[in-house]
Amino acid sequence: MTLYMPLFRACRTSRTLFQLHAHLIVTGLQRNPLASTKLIESYSQMGYVKSSKLIFDNFLNPDSFMWGVLIKCCVWNGLFQEAIFMYQNIVYNMIQFNSFILPSILRACSAINDLGMGKKVHCRIIKSGIESDPFVETSLLSMYGEIGCLYNARKIFDEMSVRDMVSWSSIISIYVRNGEASEGLKIFRKMTTEGMEIDSVTMFSISEACGELRLWRAGKSVHGYVVRRNNENYHGALGSSLVAMYGKFGDLRSAELLFYGRICESMSLWTAIISCYNQNGCFQEAVATFIEMQESNVDMNTVTLMNVVSSCARLGWLREGKSIHGYVIRNNIDLDRDFLRSQLIDMYANCGKLNYAHEVFDMTKDRHIVLWNILISGYVREQMTNEAFTLFVQMFIKGILPDSFALASVLSACGDTGFSKFGCQVHGCAIKTCLLNEFVQNALIDMYSKCGYVDSAYRVFLTAQQESVVAWNSMMCGFSQNGYSEEAISLFDEIYAKCLEVDEVTFLSAIQACSNLGYIEKGKWIHNKLITFGVTQDMYMDTALSDMYARCGDLQTAQRVFNSMTERSTVSWSVMIAGYGMHGHIDAATSLFNKMVTSGIRPNDVIFMNILSACSHAGYVEEGKFYFNSMIKDFDVKPNSEHYACLVDMLSRSGDLNGAYEVINSMPFPADASIWGALVNGCRIHQRMDFLKSIQGDLVNKDTNDSGYYTLLSNVYAGGGEWNEFRTVRSKIRSIGLKKVHGYSLIEIDKNS
Repeated sequence: MTLYMPLFRACRTSRTLFQLHAHLIVTGLQRNPLASTKLIESYSQMGYVKSSKLIFDNFLNPDSFMWGVLIKCCVWNGLFQEAIFMYQNIVYNMIQFNSFILPSILRACSAINDLGMGKKVHCRIIKSGIESDPFVETSLLSMYGEIGCLYNARKIFDEMSVRDMVSWSSIISIYVRNGEASEGLKIFRKMTTEGMEIDSVTMFSISEACGELRLWRAGKSVHGYVVRRNNENYHGALGSSLVAMYGKFGDLRSAELLFYGRICESMSLWTAIISCYNQNGCFQEAVATFIEMQESNVDMNTVTLMNVVSSCARLGWLREGKSIHGYVIRNNIDLDRDFLRSQLIDMYANCGKLNYAHEVFDMTKDRHIVLWNILISGYVREQMTNEAFTLFVQMFIKGILPDSFALASVLSACGDTGFSKFGCQVHGCAIKTCLLNEFVQNALIDMYSKCGYVDSAYRVFLTAQQESVVAWNSMMCGFSQNGYSEEAISLFDEIYAKCLEVDEVTFLSAIQACSNLGYIEKGKWIHNKLITFGVTQDMYMDTALSDMYARCGDLQTAQRVFNSMTERSTVSWSVMIAGYGMHGHIDAATSLFNKMVTSGIRPNDVIFMNILSACSHAGYVEEGKFYFNSMIKDFDVKPNSEHYACLVDMLSRSGDLNGAYEVINSMPFPADASIWGALVNGCRIHQRMDFLKSIQGDLVNKDTNDSGYYTLLSNVYAGGGEWNEFRTVRSKIRSIGLKKVHGYSLIEIDKNS
């Protein structure tokens, strides 16, 4: 039989193997255990597992070695459950087995994450007295590590009689792979103190650990050690790991130097540099490197494609993303490997092509929760809330339970649309599925706040993990959005008193609350704490501060904050213009507006609203007309009802009631109560009851629920002695069921913080 061994090794194709198999049958050598074992192994290596099992089943009384080879072959071909089933048959039939079988069985247990079976095999090993076998010990170590049982893995390692380089590398890799990089580095230091030789596998794990922990100096030392040792794997997997490490540091220069100094065209090296660019937001560079990779005729895997599709998604490059999708289809690449399908759906969703995303989704047989989440969040992002709700319900119908990400996405859609009833149902679902974690609780606070149910939001907040700054920020924003600014400031004071961690959003919410209430002393105190805490002031923070100071009347400080801004948005200019306008500094407001236009900032409808309001209150009629006409002619901004209300108010206050009435009649849409109210107010100021009578039909027959409009109209009639009209308006108020909204003023009583 030994004469046939070289023939087995020479079998390169299935045809030559079939010929050899036929020859063994003719000569009767197939009954030889060694020949049958080699046939089983050879067929499995070529992927013919069924043929291997057929030979095994037709062999009388297979020995433990043959069992072991078939089990090993099943593991090679990913048939882990079958391998475990065969092992159970061996145990059940009390067939004596040796240590050769065990590494394959342990590998199968780790592959399907079956800790229970792994522990049973471990018990069998102890009973058989072979727990000290080096190969068995290493296999046990790997099995526990891959399943994530760090305690058991460490116990095996500590009890090893002899620790070779493989066992040290394994335990370090296990800790790093399971998110315990710092512990992995501690074991590495112990390994070096014991004088163990360090191989490329160990350095691979150490470079990964340094990247995870952002240990730049240690990472450079690892790189230096590899170069000094002239490691043969430097330009292969280890080189790729070093490039990935520098990417995690954000040190793209070092990553690029290492990449462009390459000796071989390694696919892993190209993939690593593309991933580096992705991690650091250099998406265009990632796509450019991918194109260069194609031109260099380097093969690519699904990880490479996943990274470049992600870059296209972030850039919104639909054409390039579709091109890569086409490449995947032409080359018959499995979309379900390495979440490539998920990335394609995300790319189409980010590019606004939800129909394409849904097509890719529909072609999936096994739709895991990640795919549902990406599509639902895509619909929410594009404000297609009905489609998002429908997809969420379909997920339930298909028997797929949502995770916290899906619940948070749907809750966000409920908040944006004010669909509180569906939001309450989602809340109930979160409770039933035990998914009421911090992420979902924050989404619930936001949803209830946007729907106006502040009490419900606060109840969720009280049950939430209040150590998280996100929950506090969500609740503060909720209070401010619903007019409970004092409660928002109270929450800020509570955060400060408890010495909890705060961020930019916390200070931003507190400043906006002070702005709403006119609490300038409190606002100054918060501004001081913002500087003391070292919070970075960006454009949004400076705009909020400028708005707070302007609303509270401290225009000098508001202007100082505005002048200190390195970057200004349209909102920043609008805030200052509004501030000057509301305090009667019309010349400063118009001057700032002109300066904004000169600097190249295009004014929007809000800025024109502010400048028109300023002109109206200051009585600058001609200037107001100029800006209203300029809005249409020079900047192509379509005026809305608020702009027309400002123009009518300005003309009415100046006494030009005919001009105001002409504006109302020339409007491209029907005038609302605020516009007619501005005209009525002008009649009141100039005591023009005659004009009021001439337009009485337009005024009384308005279909509106604005109590302020009817109150103003009735008071004007009463002031002019028109009691019949007064009673008519009052009667209409009672029939509609309107109540007068009480006015109020705010003053800051206690200025101490």
